Amino acid sequence: MPDSYTQKFLESMDPSQSNSLSTADQSSGLIDTPEAMTSVIDTLVALPSSPPSLFIDLEGVSLSRHGTVSVLQLFVFPSDRTYLIDIHTLGSKAFHAPGTDGQTTLRSILESNTIPKVFFDVRKDSDALYAHFGISLAAILDLQLMEMATRRPTLPKKYLNGLAKCIEKDVSLTLDESHRWKTVKEKGRRLFAPESGGNYEVFNARPMSEDVQAYCVQDVKFMPKLWAVYNAKLTSPVWKAKVENATGDRVVMSQSASFDGNGPHMKFGPWH
Repeated sequence: MPDSYTQKFLESMDPSQSNSLSTADQSSGLIDTPEAMTSVIDTLVALPSSPPSLFIDLEGVSLSRHGTVSVLQLFVFPSDRTYLIDIHTLGSKAFHAPGTDGQTTLRSILESNTIPKVFFDVRKDSDALYAHFGISLAAILDLQLMEMATRRPTLPKKYLNGLAKCIEKDVSLTLDESHRWKTVKEKGRRLFAPESGGNYEVFNARPMSEDVQAYCVQDVKFMPKLWAVYNAKLTSPVWKAKVENATGDRVVMSQSASFDGNGPHMKFGPWH
């Protein structure tokens, strides 16, 4: 019998349970003081690691070594809560503020080899965290690579899929849920995307608008569902090893002096 936490993940694969992932609204607002970070860190100690508990995304202005990190979105599956950590305001304090145990920090969690962290395409996030804060990510599970590895044998493994396409294809949304998701996404895009008349500086505007916060929260909350779908398909030991190795390669590559997170090369998978 699976334990209660594993059972929760199994239930998340049930299309009838998708509503809980798409409409849950337990967001913390912006975490923008060291004291608030201490409270967050205390909630992250001794979480289950199998299935993973932590799902992470970043937003920023030209997110990379050449840009800035504005917000780190941290979805904690066991508590169904999203923390928006204000990196623009806190800077390195966000990563060094300890929990009440005096030892655990966000940095120690991100660099831990025993605490799995789920990202979708870790390359730019890793590049920015390493360049600006010296953080070397470890124990990463990359959903983008898991999706590619679990495609049907008849489908090519040349081009990577983006997060939006994966959500549309692999998360069972009702018409109403799909409409709400697309509405939030489009509202956010109009605010930050230059091609839509927006500006990425909205991620650094304080107070952060509700539409931008909703955009930050939304996608990361779908990541546990995607992990459950892809993990259930990733049964081949050979492909498991390929995904693990390719994920490690992504982190190493993102830390190299020659890494460029923009350009057509970013759309190709490692197995084409």
